[in-house]
Amino acid sequence: MEIDYKLVHNEAECQYEYHIEGHLARLIYENENGVLHITHTFVPEELGGRGIAGALTKDALDDIEKRSLKIMPECSYTVAYVEKHPEYKRLL
Repeated sequence: MEIDYKLVHNEAECQYEYHIEGHLARLIYENENGVLHITHTFVPEELGGRGIAGALTKDALDDIEKRSLKIMPECSYTVAYVEKHPEYKRLL
């Protein structure tokens, strides 16, 4: 099943967001000199089991790459995602 949610980059809050059915899924980071330390991935229980965390992580990493930034995954979900998708190791 292909998921197509609109990615919102909320720079003021240092997070990437999906607004779905009145809920907020988000990937939170801290920007340290162009390196985004990804600290947390959060999907509300009501949205669980739909692959939203993976879609959000992919969209966020694609945006980070377009902006020529690097990542330092600190969130266990993001660490596992990059291990499963080695094409994103170039952002490390």
